[in-house]
Amino acid sequence: MKKNRMTQSLGLLLSICLLLSFAGCRKAVSAEDGNLLDDLKKETVEKSSSFTKESTMPALNFSFNLFTRNLLNENTLISPLSVLTSLGMTANGAKGDTISQMEEVFGMDRESLNQLLYLYTSKLPQKDKLKVHMANSIWFRDGDRFQIRPEFLQTTVNYYDAGIYRSPFDDSTVKDINSWVRERTDGQIPEILNQISSDTVMYLINALSFDAEWETIYKENQLRQESFHADDGTLQNADMMYSQEQLYLEDGDTKGFIKKYADGNYAFAAILPPEDLHLSAYLSDLTPDKLREILENPIETSVQTMMPKFTTEYSVEMSEILKSMGMEHAFDEDLADLSGLGSAGGNLYINRVLHKAKIEVHERGTKAGAATAVEINEKSAAIDPPKTVFLDRPFFYIVFDTESYLPLFMGTTLYVK
Repeated sequence: MKKNRMTQSLGLLLSICLLLSFAGCRKAVSAEDGNLLDDLKKETVEKSSSFTKESTMPALNFSFNLFTRNLLNENTLISPLSVLTSLGMTANGAKGDTISQMEEVFGMDRESLNQLLYLYTSKLPQKDKLKVHMANSIWFRDGDRFQIRPEFLQTTVNYYDAGIYRSPFDDSTVKDINSWVRERTDGQIPEILNQISSDTVMYLINALSFDAEWETIYKENQLRQESFHADDGTLQNADMMYSQEQLYLEDGDTKGFIKKYADGNYAFAAILPPEDLHLSAYLSDLTPDKLREILENPIETSVQTMMPKFTTEYSVEMSEILKSMGMEHAFDEDLADLSGLGSAGGNLYINRVLHKAKIEVHERGTKAGAATAVEINEKSAAIDPPKTVFLDRPFFYIVFDTESYLPLFMGTTLYVK
């Protein structure tokens, strides 16, 4: 880390999303005491009544580009929505070239992003068989090192309903943040931080949890042991789930299916490339526009499916990935302009973007959680024979909202675990 001048770093993003925060509120409280929202009056903001392709496509572009830059020779899982939310909060404190680069990466200006995420969270379902929770919080170091901008705080509360916490940024804060994340992800992400640097003054955190039953759950006679052809060529024993679905996906020789969750507009889509095409090669040629076209146009026909039960946990520090997407200034301790967050003894910049995600797919449904921490330091078929999609080799999947087509989770399964 360069030390040519005094700097302060921010901690942002968890999926849970965790972001560095600021000081400067009038009364001190700990996480145990509650948050500082009592000092603020949440203002009513106008929101759109529905999603449009024009408003949601930039978010899908961002999500897909972020996902493909994370691909490795292992199971991959991210929550683009969590990352986008944490960065969206941060963008409200960016100025100059810093916000210009962020908006270029988002594919939309920050006002549009605020509106999109506000509308999305207002529609989150809380039903018996489908629960989607999203929570945001801002944590800042107690003391005089950092004074927060009231305008930034008000915007974050208005659009993101963020809890505001002043804390000493010692071991007790690590414990409090991890506890906050663990609770908001329903235990899926038990820990996002292990320590806090002396340069860190703020965290902005987003936590996302998803717990849903299938519209039609798998019965015991639909479960059996089969082989999964792993990415390295080995055969793995897998607990396979068989079912007959009604939404078939097709893109040339690539095929897949959509399986709906109960009680709402959410679904799981699995896409299987042809046997002679490696999954990474398929994804490198796939575009966000093509992905949306595939998801929007399932063929209504009988499709015999087989899918393994699997659990994937993934963690990644995303600063280099975001820089490669064009968000460079925000991470530069000299060039970053995050002065809209607040004032400090040195320049504010993003030090790290931490992201953790976990998903469990089984016979009853799907349970998933994510955390991101940024540290600033219809086609109807005729009488066709049944289609088959057997996920017995590496595949791509997406958990998405069927109204907005925004992905909550995107992942690859190369090995069953």
